[in-house]
Amino acid sequence: MAAPLVCHGHSRPIVNLEYSNVTDDGVFLISSSKDGQPMLRNGETGDWIGTFEGHKGCVWGATLNAPATHGATASADFSARLWNAITGDELHCFAHKHIVKSVCFSQDCQKLLTGGSEKLLRIYDLANIDAPPYEMQGSPSQIRTAQFTAEDTLIVSSCADDPGIRVWDVRTNTVVTTLGTDTPVTSIEITENGRYITTADGKNVTFFDAMTFTPVKKWTMPYEVESASVCVKHERFVAGGTDMWVHVHDMSGTDAKELDVGKGHHGPVHSVRFAPDGESYSSGSEDGTIRIWRTFPKAPGK
Repeated sequence: MAAPLVCHGHSRPIVNLEYSNVTDDGVFLISSSKDGQPMLRNGETGDWIGTFEGHKGCVWGATLNAPATHGATASADFSARLWNAITGDELHCFAHKHIVKSVCFSQDCQKLLTGGSEKLLRIYDLANIDAPPYEMQGSPSQIRTAQFTAEDTLIVSSCADDPGIRVWDVRTNTVVTTLGTDTPVTSIEITENGRYITTADGKNVTFFDAMTFTPVKKWTMPYEVESASVCVKHERFVAGGTDMWVHVHDMSGTDAKELDVGKGHHGPVHSVRFAPDGESYSSGSEDGTIRIWRTFPKAPGK
């Protein structure tokens, strides 16, 4: 394993990482941290671009819209915030009644989805930013993460204390199905084309078909997995968790053969994500650092 790029700057644990889509200006990486200072970086070099300043508590979620012109964050200060990702200016603060854990832009960039300790989902219309949000209730416990799918007609969400992935129909305001998992899901990733969903729960990594909501493959790891990310192009997935290592596995077979392992973090790995081109992936840890690893490291001297 070649040495990764190590990105410093956060003073407390990294809890979530998200890449932007590929834009004319490149790829960006946004990080959420318990220090309340979400940061934007160059997704390839890890170079710091800026910090979104204003939250008064832990930032549990941060994301970018499709063209990476706007960012959104979710915080323990009972707010979600909308940002100009180019200037870093705060554009709006969405007040909540409890901790906000998750935030997501719709695929058409016109809506903002939040979820958290209130056990409900809120959808804000960014074209009418002061209008009351559309609310969807029925989550059995705190919402850990939620994302739009199926051209923004469906939402998939997980809970902090209950297993399963709930699939909500935005049009009917109902939970239409629940995808079974053994334990509460700590990570949900929808692949770039919306075709697949990758989840982590306990020691399991599950790869679901996002059209039929059926499991395609499920692997049980010999370690606790907190986050997982799939690169369909290279038939690999990366996983991280309590053992402080970053594991790369072959997803083409049934045994999830370990192809590489990255060591260097000094605390549990809370988030892993493949870059859009699949040539690198990032990891965020309790130790407050982000590391960017090459999927196919060059041999020494080359």
